[in-house]
Amino acid sequence: MKITGVELRRIAMPLVAPFRTSFGTETVRDVLLVRVVTPDAEGWGECVAMSEPLYSSEYVDAAAEVIRRFLLPALPAEVDAQSAGRAMEHIKGHRMAKAAVETAVLDAQLKAAGESFGQFLGATRDRVPCGVSVGIMDSVPQLLDAVAGYLDEGYVRIKLKIQPGWDVAPVRAVRERFGDDVLLQVDANAAYTLVDARQLARLDDFDLLLIEQPLANDDFVQHAKLAKLLRTPICLDESIESAEHAAAAIALGSCSIVNIKPGRIGGYLEARRIHDLCRANGIAVWCGGMLETGLGRAANVALAALPGFTLPGDTSGSRRYYATDITEPFELADGHLTVPTGPGIGVEPVQRLLDEVTTAKEWIPL
Repeated sequence: MKITGVELRRIAMPLVAPFRTSFGTETVRDVLLVRVVTPDAEGWGECVAMSEPLYSSEYVDAAAEVIRRFLLPALPAEVDAQSAGRAMEHIKGHRMAKAAVETAVLDAQLKAAGESFGQFLGATRDRVPCGVSVGIMDSVPQLLDAVAGYLDEGYVRIKLKIQPGWDVAPVRAVRERFGDDVLLQVDANAAYTLVDARQLARLDDFDLLLIEQPLANDDFVQHAKLAKLLRTPICLDESIESAEHAAAAIALGSCSIVNIKPGRIGGYLEARRIHDLCRANGIAVWCGGMLETGLGRAANVALAALPGFTLPGDTSGSRRYYATDITEPFELADGHLTVPTGPGIGVEPVQRLLDEVTTAKEWIPL
């Protein structure tokens, strides 16, 4: 298909509550949206980069610049998602920016063909179980109140963000308050080192599903050493930026679970490759989230319906993060979200709501 133009749109999405992790606190999501326009359809992609390079080296301003200056000019005159990915390969890094472009192209491609994301990716379910990510709180009682609220809403798995000084005590408190039947896991966002192995081993007492990204994102060897010291399975997130990274982690024994975040690894085609690799090697996967709007959430839910996604993901309902989404909200039902079945990602932004949160937009003819 031929792209006639691309719109880069910035929106500011206030969070219903501050979201605190080991690397910072967010109160508003600064989101870059990519809209690809062809003669037959329009496609949307959402860039998951944050305002500052804290979670990764990418950030929103840089993503917009690299899309404008390098990624769009690299696209062939006749393009689909596969050829778009190949055309952008020679540009080093910038996987979040590439994912936004590739997703927008794929959305337009599938809409023109009348095919859904789920059909294209190979989804085998019509709904997916949902977990929720709970940020670091000011106190344990505040944390317990938050967890109680999410369990009341029906979430089937709780993930607690942790950091040095906020790990064993909050996990113990949640276990004591809500019991052993709650599916519970923790996420360190690379806040620890191997020196902390003894402290992390104390989490073995709480029957966790996994501990996510305890050590530095670029250190497979230390994760492999830590895995031998813990009973709790190690899951890698930031470390896995490609199928090649996943293969290396599996070979080294760095993890037994992988968190697949399509917006961070270059897009849904690479996400499917990682899924297939992990499934072939008996490695469980689940779909992570980056506080996406309904646009990104729709595609994530479709991905999470693939057969290798055997653990509940961070595909929470819209109101977990936003009082008003820019699409029709995703509503939790019996702890699950329904996989969209419409063409492409299966949802569209509500123009009025989109305009209300837009801070800037730019039209780039191709």
